[in-house]
Amino acid sequence: MTSISPGQTLLERHRQQFPALANKAYFNYGGQGPMPQAALDAIFQSYEYVQRVGPFSNEVGSWVVREATETRVAIASSLGVSPQTITLTEDVTVGCNIALWGMDWQAGDHLLISDCEHPGIVATVQELQRRFSIEVSCCPLMRTLNEGDPVAAIAEYLRPKTRMVVLSHILWNTGQVLPLAEIAAACRNHSTENPPIRILVDAAQSVGSMPLNLTELGIDFYAFTGHKWWCGPEGVGGLYVRPEALESLNPTFIGWRSIIANSSGQPIGWQPDGRRYEVATSAYPLYAGLRAAIALHQQWGTPESRFQQILELSQYLWQRLAEVPHIKCLRNAPPESGLVSFQLSGGGNHQQLVQSLENQNLLVRTIRNPDCVRACVHYFTLPSDIDQLVEAIQKLSQ
Repeated sequence: MTSISPGQTLLERHRQQFPALANKAYFNYGGQGPMPQAALDAIFQSYEYVQRVGPFSNEVGSWVVREATETRVAIASSLGVSPQTITLTEDVTVGCNIALWGMDWQAGDHLLISDCEHPGIVATVQELQRRFSIEVSCCPLMRTLNEGDPVAAIAEYLRPKTRMVVLSHILWNTGQVLPLAEIAAACRNHSTENPPIRILVDAAQSVGSMPLNLTELGIDFYAFTGHKWWCGPEGVGGLYVRPEALESLNPTFIGWRSIIANSSGQPIGWQPDGRRYEVATSAYPLYAGLRAAIALHQQWGTPESRFQQILELSQYLWQRLAEVPHIKCLRNAPPESGLVSFQLSGGGNHQQLVQSLENQNLLVRTIRNPDCVRACVHYFTLPSDIDQLVEAIQKLSQ
């Protein structure tokens, strides 16, 4: 157990529940969040329970069903949707693959992707293009970071045969937040006389960092993970499928969790909800870890209050970096999210900077496109950690 002295502030007490924060200034929440002790304990206790009772016993079988159900409920409550719309996956990429491969693609169909998407998603789209002879175009959203209208940019690239638009809620490289509700409305207006345009969202940077109500956004597929801003264990994520899009999306991976079987055990149909896209055996004890992490954040404050704190801290980081010679932030205005990306002017080596910072227990990361360094702040990041990071960057960039 972590000992907490009476004189500590509320924030210090909260931070002490994250063992990884004890010896470092952490700015990689967009890559992987550190797990709280409660999540580690929940995972261990779950594994211990399974082994003590018997991994393939009837009791554990019932426990598995309960764990999955409770996890869908916890996730759905955070996203403003029904638990029936949630598919449990391993990570964002699996969720995106379910949506991308589940479409009934025909030669000549058009898929629109932005120029700010993760390479794993880009590679999947390229393989879809090769296999099914679909047409793919890339919408230039990176240039709208400081000026321009991302909704208009996307609308300009829509075609009569556009079947899907693939984009991120928060762009992983620049931190820009896309107006999803307005983008969804533009796609609906475009496809009034054609089959509906499905919208797939990579939500790696939004879930756990900003308040969400997916029902209000009107998007079709929303793929997310628990190991980034939720600070849960790696290996647990999810996919939201809008009820109106359920029957248009065929199962991609198939297993006993996705089917309905008859009395002889033979498959006779799909599960009527998000379970139809699940497969088979998972690391079920991780579910308890994710729920524990979500619960810990909820104890601190509302999603709105946590996001406001993230914005205040990211603005402070952005302002401090702007004061450093030879540093240029990608955004010309205060950040819209907890991601702050910046560059060394004069051709400085970003990877060398990141490694030098890590040698001082200051953890950030490089991004290849655009070539930059990314630092992420969470609601429990300390201003003193930001000061320490900026001062180290200032010394290393001289």
